[in-house]
Amino acid sequence: MKPLDQLKPSDVAPLVGVIFDLDDTLLDHGRLTEPAYGALFRLKEVGFRLIGATGRPYGWIELLSRQWPVDAMIAENGSAAVLRNSDGSLSPRLPAAAERRAELLSLAARLVSQFPSAKITSDNGARVVDVTIDVGESCRVPADQIQAMCRIARDEGVATVVSSVHLHLTYDFPDKAAGAVRIISEAFGEDETAARRRYAFIGDSGNDAAAFAAFKMTFGVANVSASADTLTLLPRYVAPFPMGRGFAEIAAALVSQKRAVNV
Repeated sequence: MKPLDQLKPSDVAPLVGVIFDLDDTLLDHGRLTEPAYGALFRLKEVGFRLIGATGRPYGWIELLSRQWPVDAMIAENGSAAVLRNSDGSLSPRLPAAAERRAELLSLAARLVSQFPSAKITSDNGARVVDVTIDVGESCRVPADQIQAMCRIARDEGVATVVSSVHLHLTYDFPDKAAGAVRIISEAFGEDETAARRRYAFIGDSGNDAAAFAAFKMTFGVANVSASADTLTLLPRYVAPFPMGRGFAEIAAALVSQKRAVNV
C-alpha cells in the first residue's frame, strides 16, 4: 500500500465516481462525524458520482439515500440497491423474493446457540436477502469461532461474508464489486469493464476484498491493516488515519487532484 500523499493527478484523471464502504470507513463505530459527512459534499462539488456500498440492510440505505448526497447505494453486500433518479426520486433494485430466508434465520439461531459469544443482530427485520450475526459491533467474537461458524454455514450450502462487525449468511452469493458494477451499468449506462477503471473504491475490511481486487483505484482507511490477513489484494493507497478521519483525508486528496486535472 502506498501512502496517500503519493496520489497523483494522473491517478485521478480517469475517475468519474467513488464507491465507499460505511462501517469503520465512512463511519466511526456506527457514528457519522462532521468531517466525514462534509467530505461527501466536497466530492460531489468536483463532479464525482457517489455510491455507498455496505453490508447493512436494504431498509437502512433507503433512508440514507434520502439524506446523503449520493447517486446510489448498495446494501447487503451487493444483493439490493437504491438509485437516485434525475428528478430526485428513488428507484429500488431488489432481488427476487428470498423464499429461503427462514432457513437462514434458523441457521443463525443454531449458530448463536452453539457460539454464545455471538448474537443475532437487531437489524435483521430491515433485511430482504441475508441474515446477520453480530461478531464485532456490540460483542467481540474470537476469530476462530467466526471461522468455525463460517465452516458450518458453508457445509450447509450457505455463503458467508465477514465484515468488521457482522457475519452475513446468504444464498445469494453477493459481493460489493459485482453489486456496484451492476448498478453502474444499469443506472449510468457504463461499460462494466470500463467501470472498474473509472470508479475508485474506499474500504477497510474483509467484505471489501472483492472490491479491492476488482477496481483499479482503491483506498483503505488506516484500520484496513487489521484485516490485511483476510484480503487477497490490499488497497493501492492507504490513509494515515482510521475510519471517518481517514475517509475525509482520502476525499480531500481526490478533490485536490481532481481540481489539478481540471485546471
